[in-house]
Amino acid sequence: MSFPLRYVLVDVFGEKPFTGNQLAVVLDGAALSAREMQDIAREFNLSETTFVLGAHEGERGYPVRIFTPERELPFAGHPTLGTAWVIDNLLRTRPSGRVTLDLAVGSIPVARDEATGLLWMTQRRPTFHERVAATEAAALVSLAPQDLDERFPAQVVSTGLPFLLIPLCSLDAVRRARVDAGAHQRWRAHSAAAFQLVFAHEAYDPRHHLNARVFAHEVGMPEDPATGSANGCLAAYLVQHRYFGSEAVDVVVEQGFEIGRPSLLYLRASRLDSAGTGEGDPIQVQVGGRVWQIGEGQLLRPT
Repeated sequence: MSFPLRYVLVDVFGEKPFTGNQLAVVLDGAALSAREMQDIAREFNLSETTFVLGAHEGERGYPVRIFTPERELPFAGHPTLGTAWVIDNLLRTRPSGRVTLDLAVGSIPVARDEATGLLWMTQRRPTFHERVAATEAAALVSLAPQDLDERFPAQVVSTGLPFLLIPLCSLDAVRRARVDAGAHQRWRAHSAAAFQLVFAHEAYDPRHHLNARVFAHEVGMPEDPATGSANGCLAAYLVQHRYFGSEAVDVVVEQGFEIGRPSLLYLRASRLDSAGTGEGDPIQVQVGGRVWQIGEGQLLRPT
């Protein structure tokens, strides 16, 4: 490794510092191997660590790689938002409010809304995959089939990373959800979706529209406090199934309240064809949130 390595710590999707999801951004990652990046991510032991591979924007954006403590990811939401903020505010000499990241899934643009201070990422167009029987979905998260909202399907959705979305009837059901290890192992034998998002149209704060939890214990995160990639899938799902009675949504989602890291994710999604000609029309997904710098430092050569 080439030492010292500069890094920045930020909290993403929180309304104030020390809330939301933690992220370490390593700014001097170009000379690191994938193994070295994995070792550093395991050392930080946060849900994700990102590595900026170049100080200048290429044709596809700033090259960035994302690692959990266990493996590399092609895309993740809070690392995208947090890394874009760090690049714009700490790497550039003059912030512009617009940054594009070159990730494994492709180019992801991020823009700051000057009026609200929110950063918004435009995710890749969603793809909708298998629907899952209520009995199987319920077993995955240690619930009974009657805890699921039978008006809407449990379904795998992806905007770059697949999640199984499970609609529940109540906030109480969301609170009781726990991943069942045996059911998860059986599920993974036939599905590419390693992560589950449970949600309900009930929230701790009546100003918010949904409460959600995300389980990702397979990559070292029993529960994630704020998951931009999963909520991008959720935004697309809400449009696809007309969850709020419309093919356009503009909602606020609570996440992380159950584990002491309250987070708010702002979701916008709509069909690109304003005529709304049917379910085949592509859906544009945007996920927004705030970023707070918590600290910075250097990784030193071990002696």
